[in-house]
Amino acid sequence: MKVPFTIETHLASKTSRNCVVPVGDSIPYSAYEPKSVLELRGSPKSTFTELLVPELGDNRQHDLINPNSHFEDWDSWMMELGLHDEEDDDFPVSGTPVIQQNLGPDFPPLFPDTEFSNLTDFPAYAAAPVVSPWNVGMEYVDELIRFVDCFESNSFQMGQVMLARLNERLSSPVGKPIQRAAFYFKEALQFLLSSAAPIRRGAAEIVQTIKAHKMFPALSPIPLFSSFTANQAVLEAIDGARDVHAVDFEIGFGGQWASFMKEIAESHKSAAAPPSVRISAVVSEEHEVESNLVRDNLTQFARELNIRFEIDFIPIRNFQHLSFKAIKLIDGEKVAVVLSPSIFRQIGTGFLNDLPHISPSVVVHVDMEGQFGHTTTSFRQAVITGVEFYAGLMESIEAANMLGANGWDWIQKIETFILYPKIIQGIEGICRNGTTAREALTAAGLKPIGISQFAEFQAECLLRKFEVTGFQVVRRQGEMAIYWQGRVLGAMSAWRY
Repeated sequence: MKVPFTIETHLASKTSRNCVVPVGDSIPYSAYEPKSVLELRGSPKSTFTELLVPELGDNRQHDLINPNSHFEDWDSWMMELGLHDEEDDDFPVSGTPVIQQNLGPDFPPLFPDTEFSNLTDFPAYAAAPVVSPWNVGMEYVDELIRFVDCFESNSFQMGQVMLARLNERLSSPVGKPIQRAAFYFKEALQFLLSSAAPIRRGAAEIVQTIKAHKMFPALSPIPLFSSFTANQAVLEAIDGARDVHAVDFEIGFGGQWASFMKEIAESHKSAAAPPSVRISAVVSEEHEVESNLVRDNLTQFARELNIRFEIDFIPIRNFQHLSFKAIKLIDGEKVAVVLSPSIFRQIGTGFLNDLPHISPSVVVHVDMEGQFGHTTTSFRQAVITGVEFYAGLMESIEAANMLGANGWDWIQKIETFILYPKIIQGIEGICRNGTTAREALTAAGLKPIGISQFAEFQAECLLRKFEVTGFQVVRRQGEMAIYWQGRVLGAMSAWRY
């Protein structure tokens, strides 16, 4: 299979790094999913940055996938994904990755039963491992924070010393969750300081990212919590409407809308005319490849459900200039808006003042980042908060792992292809937006909607399916949050005028 961009070529251009990163299916250096433009990497370097990280030279230019070239190797890696184009194929249906115990609602899979289902063969379940004490590995965090202090004070000589020590001691993402979190933050800081040009993911990285997203719900209730609580808030707000328009600012690979369409189809299966679902997704321009996959997958799933479906992808630059004028509106549709912290990092919160122009029935905010980097003006404190948050998240994934030894490879993939890119995005957004999402939504004239008892019941049933103590669902201040050992990992809130 031809791969336009491989991790081997990427690592070859980073010879200044003393980082041991396995290749192939293990840990790549490239990043994840679409949600931000790495402005820090494109900005002029400070004196500290110039002396701390050497120039990359011409080697940082790689062969990129050109979404408009129809991919010379499209057929080969689409076959690896299972996304071939034969219309008459019978699509194999794999079981949902969530552990089924007939408790409460029957949760559909996060990814629909189309060709994405062929990506993974799930191994047999085994007992979950014992989670190690929280404070193991804190010495690495202390060194990381001293490096951050050097960054803030432009103490480049001390920064070089600290970075060399960190590269030696944190050479790979192994050890306890706190140690692995420190490693990824060190890598993210070094990656951003290198001022490398934004790199589009190649075919191999896209395949691995999809696999990681597909497997995440098998190891943790967190992705299902965010998807199903948001979907439930939208379903309650549209109140049985046949024609729905969702404006999504973090569509990812679109798995959450598969379960939403399934609910819509079920509620209108006796109707004379099929229901209609339109999605307007605001995405970064460099992720057009993933957008094509999302369109193909959701279109196929909607066809199987007999739903009229349309999806538009709005480049984030267009939205930044035109706001909601960039989105096509149709009379008679119920509009739902889904927000996440990433859009606020990229373009701020001013666009919220334009929400009345589309008259949304509900505005849903899903924060699965613990407000990392949004509530402090201190770079140092933001990194400390971020390390604590991601260490807790990694710890919770370990505890919920019911795949035994087989699950550790998948945990590594999830950390590499999902969590590490989010850490990069979080670091670049530190101190960029001093207001919280709640403050911004309130300032825009929106009011929180109370979380329904059924939504809370559904979330509690979801946690019971994982048979691990430590997770808790809490309704607080108009939002519903998921906790791990007393630390919040994510929250969903619904708003309207």
